[in-house]
Amino acid sequence: MELKDLTISQTQEGLKKKEFSAVELTEYYLDEIEKKDRDICAFLTVVKDLALSQAEETDEKIAEDQDLDILSGIPCAIKDNILVDGIKCTAGSKILEKYVAPYNATVVKKLKENGAVILGKTNLDEFAMGSSTENSAFFITKNPNDLNRVPGGSSGGSAAAVAGEMCSFALGSDTGGSIRQPASFCGVVGLKPTYGAVSRYGLMAFASSLDQIGPLTKTIEDCKKVFSVIRGKDKMDSTSIELKEGNSDFEIKNLKIGVPKEYSVKGMDPEVEKVVREAIKKYEGMGAKIEEITLPHTEYALACYYIIAPSEASANLARYDGIKYGYSDLQGKDLLDVYLQSRENGFGAEVRRRIMLGTYTLSSGYYDAYYLRAQKVRTLIKRDFEKAFQKVDVIFTPVSPTPAFKIGEKIEDPLAMYLSDIFTVSVNLAGLPAVSLPVGDASGLPVGLQIIGKPFEEDKILSIGEIFKK
Repeated sequence: MELKDLTISQTQEGLKKKEFSAVELTEYYLDEIEKKDRDICAFLTVVKDLALSQAEETDEKIAEDQDLDILSGIPCAIKDNILVDGIKCTAGSKILEKYVAPYNATVVKKLKENGAVILGKTNLDEFAMGSSTENSAFFITKNPNDLNRVPGGSSGGSAAAVAGEMCSFALGSDTGGSIRQPASFCGVVGLKPTYGAVSRYGLMAFASSLDQIGPLTKTIEDCKKVFSVIRGKDKMDSTSIELKEGNSDFEIKNLKIGVPKEYSVKGMDPEVEKVVREAIKKYEGMGAKIEEITLPHTEYALACYYIIAPSEASANLARYDGIKYGYSDLQGKDLLDVYLQSRENGFGAEVRRRIMLGTYTLSSGYYDAYYLRAQKVRTLIKRDFEKAFQKVDVIFTPVSPTPAFKIGEKIEDPLAMYLSDIFTVSVNLAGLPAVSLPVGDASGLPVGLQIIGKPFEEDKILSIGEIFKK
């Protein structure tokens, strides 16, 4: 078996048996990045010296017969809106082109404490705003399965790095589907944890009540391992929660799977629908009970999301004023002009669009009509899930209505682009965990099944996904 095909457990077994060293493994992945990334463009920054020094630490542990940590020697990539101390962190934006992170995000601190080897930072839609990684200020990332197609977004660089076999796993962030949709498009596993399950300290904020960091991996088993490291309470993030070990024991014949009737939408690719239905039938064949359920407020989820997320983005991105840090246009005739020029020239079109939309919905006279109403609809969406989970254990849906689309196909039509997230945004609005699992191909392109669970039941949804692969 080649190094790129090994799971985290198999890699560590190889390290312990001294079939290869952590330095050799890291050099292998760095060579793969050099060979492949000129075509795929997944990485914004590669940190060769940091990676090799971390790998040497693992080799020293092995030489001294010390116990390995859960991710010792495992090469990974980090989305470039998550801080790694001393490394550039751009959020895919010109406004932060030269910004160097002054500290580690909590998830990065945990990865380092558990021996992971950081290879570099991956490309993303600017400030995580997008569904295709075409909105990066630097370059477009391409799908390793077809270089003419997008890898999804906004964590497209992380998904492409894993799918392109340039790292063992990657971290992404998910605000409305930004881990699950690229995982589906690239054919890898992507977990969006329950809101609060993973610390957001050190994640550049887009929409604070929706953002969550999660792993993109080759297998469900790897996903479980990475999640077990990054999860848990953090004193630096008051929204984070201490998780008890979840109970993932269940009998497949007792499992009740809900399939929402609202998720057969107009514009759904028939091949994608067929692949997802076949996956659901496999579970039924193993003894699970399939029940049609209703989530009546699903039809309002996209509109609700595109009021709440831009509103929070408008407030969060106010700090980028050209004065404190980041890009500054000092040609203005006065301070206000410096603010305006810095923001106009530093932010890309999609970010400006969302800031404008968010500022409008929060403004006097419109707050009640838009933002407050959207929050009320959000409560109804959450209640729909609560009612559904009284009848079923998990919910199965497609991740996206289509497989990966061509580069440039939707960039001029923001609404068509936003519809890529139609099946994923509800999960963020309700704060639930969900995983994207590759279950087949449509027109030769990967298709993901979304498994949605009750709050903090990540272990259960991952175990249900594992059954499919077995």
